[in-house]
Amino acid sequence: MMKLDILAFGVHPDDVELGCSGTIMAAVAEGKKVGIVDLTRGELGTRGTAETRLRESAKAAEIMGVAVRKNLDMADGFFVQDEVHLRKVITAIRKYQPEIILCNAPEDRHPDHGRSARLVADAAFLSGLRKIETSDGGYVQKKWRPTYVFHYIQDRFIQPSFVIDISAYMPQKIEAVLAYTTQFYTPEINLNEPQTYISSPQFLETVKARAMMLGKRIGVEYAEGFISEKVLGIRSFDAMIQNVT
Repeated sequence: MMKLDILAFGVHPDDVELGCSGTIMAAVAEGKKVGIVDLTRGELGTRGTAETRLRESAKAAEIMGVAVRKNLDMADGFFVQDEVHLRKVITAIRKYQPEIILCNAPEDRHPDHGRSARLVADAAFLSGLRKIETSDGGYVQKKWRPTYVFHYIQDRFIQPSFVIDISAYMPQKIEAVLAYTTQFYTPEINLNEPQTYISSPQFLETVKARAMMLGKRIGVEYAEGFISEKVLGIRSFDAMIQNVT
């Protein structure tokens, strides 16, 4: 068992990079232990293969400095919310015992994102029930419920519950995204692959623009937004970043 502070889930390799990699790198810089779990290998993606995505995700993990990255090998596009899939996620949560879970947007352009969000959020709750038995490596796992489950914002804009300043990590965020050379625009690599919604240079500009827009709302250069279904509390007004707008 490797105890983590934060465990980020993405249904496809590159979801985490696009949605919350700046936040992850900021947490790592603070000394927190962070891990990533990809639900699928992204095998239905128009460009690249499951094997190339695996190599790309390993490179991105190295850029982000995470302690571990695991793939649950669910079927891209066809996983469902049932006991088998819930138990896979519960087992991962209990293995790493995170205090905070980051996961896909609750509603988005890609239907996998919303289904993944619900699957992970439900598994996070069920993971705290002692009568649900799971094992890892032959050892019976203890129940574990994270304190918080936060959803990162993806393609469609959702009003965030809060935003995190990632100004110092925006260049590394783009570097982590571009580790997926088969998926995104990389002019030095000439791929004989069809163009997709995310492979144009304009798409990367929208990633930067979203971060700039969220940053502007709290008076910083770049930020990432998160949705919380749980009411958040602070110990004092000093905990809030000064909004200069």
